Amino acid sequence: MSARLVFHALRRVFRNGRGASVAIAELDMSLEPGSFTAVVGPSGSGKSTLLHIAAGLDTQFEGEFVREPADATLACLFQQPRLLPWRTARDNVAFVLEARGSSRAQARQRSEELLALVGLAPAAAKFPSQLSGGMQQRVALARALAVDPDLLLMDEPFSALDEITAARLREELVALYLQKQRTILFVTHDIAEACYLAERVVVMSAHPGRIVADISIELPRPRRPDDPRLAEYAGKVLAFIDDGMSEGAIS
Repeated sequence: MSARLVFHALRRVFRNGRGASVAIAELDMSLEPGSFTAVVGPSGSGKSTLLHIAAGLDTQFEGEFVREPADATLACLFQQPRLLPWRTARDNVAFVLEARGSSRAQARQRSEELLALVGLAPAAAKFPSQLSGGMQQRVALARALAVDPDLLLMDEPFSALDEITAARLREELVALYLQKQRTILFVTHDIAEACYLAERVVVMSAHPGRIVADISIELPRPRRPDDPRLAEYAGKVLAFIDDGMSEGAIS
């Protein structure tokens, strides 16, 4: 099962003692089940705020947000892996499974399967401090997949990695997506990454965030990162970002 997301007339205003700041203004967007959507835009365009609303981490918005079905399972992957340093890679994944009612033996077996899926079987007994940044992020991805999510929310998960590691994780993410098409909402500053990964790239304007373009990436999979057609799509996205930046200041 995959989730459907609907945002209608969405508006998010942050208020403090000095006044109000509009992060998102009158946004309408739908994500169909099993779709892979990337959201790009300059800093301050409300990309992460949108993802936090989708995750249920931010409820102080105006307008409407619907996640269907209401009981859809979701998982979040952030820029930092946020692993428990006192647990091994295996136990970081097993922790989520045990919290959902699996026995210790079941959780251990499933965590090893998930670590193998992301290419980390040999590192199952290692602690986060013994793993590279890319390996830690793969553990975080395995942990996110442990709940078998209907919706996967990703906030610049590869931005802190070197390009070689990030490229490998992008390939793994695409392979996992094609294996079981979960609904994915992926926030990034990397235009090439967005065009390579997603079926659809939504471009948001500078502060306040509005959708200024919604572009379908009509290229078959598997894709090659050096495909000149991807560069053409990236050029289109960049042009819309430049237009969107002219609509407001970057915060």
